[in-house]
Amino acid sequence: MTETDRPSTTQTIEPEVSDDVVKEHVFEARGLNVYYGDFRAVRDVDIDINKNEITAFIGPSGCGKTTILRCFNRMNDLIETARVEGSLRYHDIDLYDRAVDAVQVRRNIGMVFQKPNPFPKSIYDNVAFGPRVAKSVKKGDLDDLVERSLRRAALWDEVKDRLDKSALGMSGGQQQRLCIARAIAAEPDVLLMDEPCSALDPIATARIEDLMQELKEDYTIVIVTHNMQQASRTSDNTAFFSVESSEDSDMRTGLMVEMNPTEKIFSSPDDVRTEHYVTGRFG
Repeated sequence: MTETDRPSTTQTIEPEVSDDVVKEHVFEARGLNVYYGDFRAVRDVDIDINKNEITAFIGPSGCGKTTILRCFNRMNDLIETARVEGSLRYHDIDLYDRAVDAVQVRRNIGMVFQKPNPFPKSIYDNVAFGPRVAKSVKKGDLDDLVERSLRRAALWDEVKDRLDKSALGMSGGQQQRLCIARAIAAEPDVLLMDEPCSALDPIATARIEDLMQELKEDYTIVIVTHNMQQASRTSDNTAFFSVESSEDSDMRTGLMVEMNPTEKIFSSPDDVRTEHYVTGRFG
């Protein structure tokens, strides 16, 4: 489906507030398949993502972790050959309904990428960029929003005296926290993180992990990680993805083998393939 196929009338995707004590599903995927051209890259994924929890995706390279993550904010729409089949609902709204605006989806569902990607602008302008573009904050309130976002990203004390300096002069760990602050400034409902610590040293990684624990009080977080220790330390639930021979070609396709509470995944998983992976006997 292309952007031009969608009608101009859009459906709101603002989440409804729920007082139900039962865990609320932010995302519900059923029979989710992702294709690149004729090749099915990930097949038949059924998954629920709980509100205000951290869900980790683990598995070997090429198993579809990032591909599924990118479905959640429709980043795959930007790949010409990609298409998504099956059902993916966000707060019980079909994310791929023709009436849903992909731009609005990405405002509600922010993303932090593997490599820090600050804009070649000042620290202040990086955080203010999204609200300025969306014109969602009055000019007089922008200073407060920037400070609040940097504080929530545990960065304010380190940069408050150099907000006008280039973000490119920050350390890698600071740049990644700046990217988190930039995502938070757009006031999303969900944060997607694609291996956010892979390029960072252990100290910077620990700060990001601590930050995730604080942020989950206000956000639902989904993280892709190759670091199983990170998944076991930070997440409430873990989904293990693997690869197997494709039904459509000689290539291998990804699939979700198992999803369970993280403690169970790493102590007594339901599937022997999960056990082999988390104990280092994969393959």
